[in-house]
Amino acid sequence: MSSRPSDFARAALRAQVTRLFNDASKGERPVTRRADALFAPNSVAWRVHGDVVTMLIGGVASLMLQMLHPSVLAGVWDHSDFRNDMMARLRATAKFIARTTYDHAEEGQALIARVRRIHDHVHGTLPDGTPYQANDPRLLAWVHVTEAISFLDAWIAYGEPRMSRRDQDRYFEEVAVIGRALGADPVPMTRAEAEALIAAMRPELAVDHRTREVAGLVLDQTVGPAIATVPSKVLMQAAVDLLPDWARAMHGLKTSGLSRPAVREGAWVLARTLRWAFDGSPNRRVLPPGQFMDR
Repeated sequence: MSSRPSDFARAALRAQVTRLFNDASKGERPVTRRADALFAPNSVAWRVHGDVVTMLIGGVASLMLQMLHPSVLAGVWDHSDFRNDMMARLRATAKFIARTTYDHAEEGQALIARVRRIHDHVHGTLPDGTPYQANDPRLLAWVHVTEAISFLDAWIAYGEPRMSRRDQDRYFEEVAVIGRALGADPVPMTRAEAEALIAAMRPELAVDHRTREVAGLVLDQTVGPAIATVPSKVLMQAAVDLLPDWARAMHGLKTSGLSRPAVREGAWVLARTLRWAFDGSPNRRVLPPGQFMDR
């Protein structure tokens, strides 16, 4: 049977997404979904972390929240090459989430241990002389909670608007496993606890010229080839709109030339399009326990 034009379109979109999140020059490949992962296939984490568009929106929103903490920002400023390759940082975050969610549990645990070892060497001094360490449990808690709530809220906004509060709480309970393994403390187990932790840490947040520079680099990213400039703008603005009002105010961000309904509709169209592209894809295959794919 000959292939339909829609089959070619699906394959082309999947190939673009694969290139976006996997550096072929380094031999990177999409993460294989496994039944023996840290989370079960019927977990809430599998639902939330499995959507390309909502993970991009949530990922950008989480970065915008995380950099509001001066010590988290300093770790990025002093110890990464974000100015030259912001996309690499976004790709690394996406790969971490994918591998700890879907890969074999032992692979996920090994990756977490590797990240902890990296954090052990990330430390320095803030401009005001205050020392910071990346393995500080409270800083790790800020990174964890802002990431979790941003991924969840993006999924609710553009994937599952009627998601129950129980499933939202289950999500925080599930991903707490990763937060604790990374050394975060406290780690919220419910949405209410997550919101309370964010509120408690707000007095520690601040904005300076470094925050504005990093935020500008994040929001100026084009996700994918140059032809994706307009979709990228929609995704970035959707991430900005996902932020709490107080966080947008701290960043000095206003709504773009697009109206909020236009941004939301554009993001919905992108999300539905990529779900269509991956529907029935081999990327969605789940390997049973103990089975491995050829590398």
